[in-house]
Amino acid sequence: MPPQTQTEEAAIVASGIAAFNSEMEQGGGGKEAEGGRDSAFTMKSILWHGGSAWDAWFSCASNQVAQVLLTLPYSFSQLGMLSGVILQMFYGIMGSWTAYLISVLYVEYRTRKEKENVSFSNHVIQWYEVLDGLLGRYWKAAGLAFNCTFLLFGSVIQLIASASNIYYINDRLDKRTWTYIFGACCATTVFIPSFHNYRLWSFLGLGMTTYTAWYLTIAAVVHGQAEGVAHSGPTKLVLYFTGATNILYTFGGHAVTVEIMHAMWRPQKFKYIYLLATLYVFTLTLPSAAAVYWAFGDQLLTHSNAFSLLPRSGWRDAAVILMLIHQFITFGFACTPLYFVWEKVIGVHGTRSICLRALARLPVVIPIWFLAIIFPFFGPINSAVGALLVTFTVYIIPALAHILTYRTPSARQNAAEKPPFFLPSWAAMYAVNAFVVGWVLVVGFGIGGWASMTNFIKQVDTFGLFAKCYQCLKPQPPPAPAPQQHH
Repeated sequence: MPPQTQTEEAAIVASGIAAFNSEMEQGGGGKEAEGGRDSAFTMKSILWHGGSAWDAWFSCASNQVAQVLLTLPYSFSQLGMLSGVILQMFYGIMGSWTAYLISVLYVEYRTRKEKENVSFSNHVIQWYEVLDGLLGRYWKAAGLAFNCTFLLFGSVIQLIASASNIYYINDRLDKRTWTYIFGACCATTVFIPSFHNYRLWSFLGLGMTTYTAWYLTIAAVVHGQAEGVAHSGPTKLVLYFTGATNILYTFGGHAVTVEIMHAMWRPQKFKYIYLLATLYVFTLTLPSAAAVYWAFGDQLLTHSNAFSLLPRSGWRDAAVILMLIHQFITFGFACTPLYFVWEKVIGVHGTRSICLRALARLPVVIPIWFLAIIFPFFGPINSAVGALLVTFTVYIIPALAHILTYRTPSARQNAAEKPPFFLPSWAAMYAVNAFVVGWVLVVGFGIGGWASMTNFIKQVDTFGLFAKCYQCLKPQPPPAPAPQQHH
């Protein structure tokens, strides 16, 4: 790689914020730049029509640290403090690496197609299409199956989390009823056309999770350690690897990377955005999980939602409400790629009618609603989805796809994106990718899958499917009347 290129790439990482500002000043390119940049400063474009690197950063950071923020203390109780911190950093870096691979493969696919004069007007490129174009129909089938199933259950988890959270403000309705209500609310995301239109929502969503994370941290410290608190984790292999897989799930939120990139005016700028988003997310997840675990210790093993142990206050209620709004946003993030797939199946993806597309999308929401009612196990379901779906969707498949795409000398010579400055040889990239595949396959899918499913089945046996109110406190029976004394 020429030294000049290495210097340029180093500058992007070292001064990521400057690169963002540079893009904002220069304006965009691509299809969005062609049609609507002359009205860039209208209120509609400011609030509704995003495509800058900043928009992508907000989308990545906001989507990455959703409801899982509330379950990380639960994971720390399974892992212990030291393992919890180390695994967060390890999987955060690994997730950033595979997001980088996805961005490289997207640029490669789009470059090849544009050389063939293929137009993507009114068409959103998706991950399974990238795999199809680079590796063929079997990879397309694998990408489509894993990605859609993961996003389906990712949406389910948002509904479960919404019901779990609102219960701590209003327990007059059980969690199942709240799931019905929030399912109806989240169905309105069918009216948001694409990731371009999440500009304001992404900004607000990240602000909401930032407030919640620091509320958890400060409230736990102010509360102090609970009486008789114990920090005995890790105690069982099943719990240890369940917690580890939940953290793998936490930093595997880049199943929507291709859609976010496609919404950018300059997708080539995306390469390091996910890493920068992850570094910010560390400032939210590490202090909050550590503080809540320090305060409550082993109590978290039976309280997967951190809100359940903190005393009720106006600050806690505000955090709950903000997380509810954020879960609506994250539901839209997870569901929008599913909407695109369904639109392409039924042939309405190219239409400009928002109402027609919204009507066509509604059938996607119904199975999500139903699954959230069947499996209301907030916390354990995160680990199960992480082990069985996230492992392949956002770790194994991107790493293998990168290896196979650039397996020939001609592919490497003509690559649209060369190896990064910090790993300048193809052999080094192959070695890192092989490590990712091996580690995630054995530890994430193999051991993690065993542990997560064992814990998940235990929840089913304990609470049953269609549980009306998962982990709710049982109402105390009224005290028996004192016996009357006869004189």
